Amino acid sequence: MPELIADIAVFAPLRQLFSYRVNPELENRLKPGQRVQVPFGRRRCIGIIVKLRQGATEKLKALETLADDQIFFTPELLDMCCWAADYYRYPPGLALRAALPAALSGTTTKNPQGLQENCYQVGPETGTPRGTKQREIYAFVCAAGKVRQTELRQKFAHPHNSLKTLVEQNFLVCQQVEKLRDPFLSELVQADAPWNLTAEQQQAFKQLKTAVENVGFAPFLLQGVTGSGKTEVYLQTIGAVLNQGKQGLVLVPEIALTPQLVARFRARFEPGGGQIAVLHSGLSEGERFDAWRRIARDEIDIAIGARSAIFAPLQRLGLIIVDEEHDSSYKQGEGFRYNARDLALLRGQKNACPVVLGSATPSLGSAFRCANGQMEKLVLSQRAHAGEMPQVELIDQSGQAPEQLISDALHQAIEQTLHTKQQVLLLLNRRGFSPFLLCADCGQTFRCPNCEITLTYHQQARHLRCHYCDYAMTPPEVCPRCQGHHLDPEGFGTERLAQEIATLFPEARIARMDRDTTGHKGAHQQLVKRMLATEVDILVGTQMIAKGHDFPGVALVGVLASDAILNLPDFRAAERAFSLLTQVAGRAGRTGGGRVLIQTYCPEHYALQYAAAQDYPAFYQQEIRFRQELGYPPAGFLANLVLAGNVESAVRQAAEKLARQLTQQTSAVEVLGPSPCPLFRLRGKNRMQLLLKAAKRRDLRHLLDQVERFKIPAGLSLSLDVDPLDMF
Repeated sequence: MPELIADIAVFAPLRQLFSYRVNPELENRLKPGQRVQVPFGRRRCIGIIVKLRQGATEKLKALETLADDQIFFTPELLDMCCWAADYYRYPPGLALRAALPAALSGTTTKNPQGLQENCYQVGPETGTPRGTKQREIYAFVCAAGKVRQTELRQKFAHPHNSLKTLVEQNFLVCQQVEKLRDPFLSELVQADAPWNLTAEQQQAFKQLKTAVENVGFAPFLLQGVTGSGKTEVYLQTIGAVLNQGKQGLVLVPEIALTPQLVARFRARFEPGGGQIAVLHSGLSEGERFDAWRRIARDEIDIAIGARSAIFAPLQRLGLIIVDEEHDSSYKQGEGFRYNARDLALLRGQKNACPVVLGSATPSLGSAFRCANGQMEKLVLSQRAHAGEMPQVELIDQSGQAPEQLISDALHQAIEQTLHTKQQVLLLLNRRGFSPFLLCADCGQTFRCPNCEITLTYHQQARHLRCHYCDYAMTPPEVCPRCQGHHLDPEGFGTERLAQEIATLFPEARIARMDRDTTGHKGAHQQLVKRMLATEVDILVGTQMIAKGHDFPGVALVGVLASDAILNLPDFRAAERAFSLLTQVAGRAGRTGGGRVLIQTYCPEHYALQYAAAQDYPAFYQQEIRFRQELGYPPAGFLANLVLAGNVESAVRQAAEKLARQLTQQTSAVEVLGPSPCPLFRLRGKNRMQLLLKAAKRRDLRHLLDQVERFKIPAGLSLSLDVDPLDMF
């Protein structure tokens, strides 16, 4: 007789689901999306119920424990995660675990509990308290009805003794309630009304509002020049979604963008009762867990976050927005190598809601979809406040001494900008003091013992560090090879640039924004606040400063070492250079005008020429032609295979064997390689790669099925990246 069977995605590195017999006492409690504990070999594992079905249960082990009755995945979210696990060739259990907060992705069914705090409300006593502070607190609680202790501490200085007396005299009643760890709890917001839209904004909003009201999947590309008011279109569209009783999901590429964006959303919606949750790695584990729980309980109207927020368990999803959709940060680089932008389109299909991809420099893939009619394009060609686009100039450095980091033209422009009390941004996409330390006597450099790269010198921290495996060492006083004393930093990073600028402009207030200065909690937000308060004259930074920031006081942007961005060994190098330069140029003159100076040794390169002209259509036409000729995305499909191991010869032999087998399987997929990875040795492993290139996705997926049948020799590992963005 058929019995109930649960197909479980176990938190283990295995690609299949596992079936378990359901005991009769659990039958009425089980639903897909719940977390359970099951026997797995000699141990017990946590897993997620993917589906329930009837069937023969002979030889099936019994499902042991149901963690609780909470459903951790809506049907649409569960379906999306399973599809993504299959597409990216990743174990479904580990994909589902990656979608959960860290507190729920462990090895036990025990659910973590939230913090508790005191909450006060009016008690049975009807008289008047004696002390002045007691009367003030009592009146405040009477007016509010119920007040948490956190709020009372913000309102009154040292209220503990007064509260204790009020409770003892029955003026107030105290009870324990759950305390939410909210990173914005202490920040007050000032209400913000919708702005008047320009004609282009109004047209875009009208089309998006219609799509929201029609309740169905509709993909849009909102292409707007920097400063065109894309965020205001987002805000008013989200408002239309909330009016329908639905929820909005907003993705940003990095946490550096969240402070300003969250502030605008809170100012627009929280005064009217809208609830906002933020999900990103800059929060503590407790803050992320509490935000996730509020979303799962359907207490949130808008979720804002970085890449992993695509898995937020929103139950009434009505709109997904992917801001700066071109950014490569949406692609997970290790483990579950999903692309959050692509999953946003998939989730929009599963939830039957519109998806808006926004950017001033759309990815070629999104522009290609628009050209093929797969996505509707909405264009904002003018800045929202009638301000002119910045004037962009290419500074030819040919003939300039290599050690002269700041050209004469840029030096003069900085002087003029500081004289007019305006701000300067300087972009150098390399952190640290210098890329390496060199012995001038014998040429010795210091290399990472785990990776095939030199160690970056950080002068302030006084150490040499590998930015891939985080290996660090203290620089020696003398050269270990020749005992020489001339150990000199070579090249420039943001730390050295900031020091150089401080020497050239001693009166200027200088700040730096890179991973070294924004590693601690709240650092991004503090830097942004200082810039907005004009407490900084010159901000030096990596690509972080180019992403979405709105600094009204910035009149000059300087880009240094632009050729380093352009000349990476990657077919996307021109696209990335154009995008980064156009984005950082857009930080200048947000309230009108502005100037951008790009230093380069090859000013004739088409990517630089089109970036200087702010001409995306012309860049797209030239770049897409190159991609089509070579069959690279978006005109083709790629998968990157990397074999890694301790023994170089074993890695090479396995890579060559795999290449031969795949070449024999089909002629529809081009097998490039094997070849050493650009970073051949990384984290102690020697690495060889194969690049699979196909004109049709179906042919590539068929060959990837053969890859999974390849027997990997002992001591080696094989990683597979579908639709790779980074092949280093």
